[in-house]
Amino acid sequence: MLDIIQHDSIHELRLARKPVNALDPALVRTLRSAVEAAPNQDARALVLSGAPGLFSAGLDVPTLLQLDRDAFRVFWNDFFGLCAALARSPIPIVAAITGHAPAGGAVLSIMCDYRIMARGTYRIGLNEVQVGLSVPECIQAALRRLVGTYRAERMMVAGAMLDSEQADAIGLVDELADVDAVVPRAVAWLSELLKFPPRAMGETRRLARADLAAVFADPRALPVEDFLDGWFAPEAQQVLSALVARLKAKG
Repeated sequence: MLDIIQHDSIHELRLARKPVNALDPALVRTLRSAVEAAPNQDARALVLSGAPGLFSAGLDVPTLLQLDRDAFRVFWNDFFGLCAALARSPIPIVAAITGHAPAGGAVLSIMCDYRIMARGTYRIGLNEVQVGLSVPECIQAALRRLVGTYRAERMMVAGAMLDSEQADAIGLVDELADVDAVVPRAVAWLSELLKFPPRAMGETRRLARADLAAVFADPRALPVEDFLDGWFAPEAQQVLSALVARLKAKG
């Protein structure tokens, strides 16, 4: 489900839930725990990666549709907790986007310090509206700080999925690499960062990311119930159920 690979003091958290690294309750909980524990396990930086060609397909909709409201609330609190762990991490994190990263996959990447995406036909974006869901404000805020207010609005309202070149052009990702070079490049980028005096780099990073950290500072303020209302709304349930039916028909 999650492989932890050590590159000296840089730890790679590799999503390994076949076939598409979909985010179910167990994977989200496991990844959150790994991110939170890493600084106490001698990690000075993290790489978050996926399988070649597919970073993460986002939420595991077939599994999540089976949850009642109470169980889904637990999951969504864990998902927001994972976002908070990434956004507020005391050590730098690079998203090694090794392939497609729709919806939840894109969300994880925008919480990180830096994003390196596989070059090619791979796509990334917050396409929630296409499946009947709204994008929570805390996630919108994270996207706005990367690409700007108006561009973020246009992307999210349209549920746009961008190819890697488009994502790089607007700053949704920071650089591109061949798919087999994404993780090595992430490790190399972090290795250069870790050469700087640690106190100076760490404090500057903390101040620079204070706006993002503040978004997730108070778990009670996060819009969990609002998202639950949207998830269980008839429109969303109808669209999501139709999506699951199409996936089953494809085999």
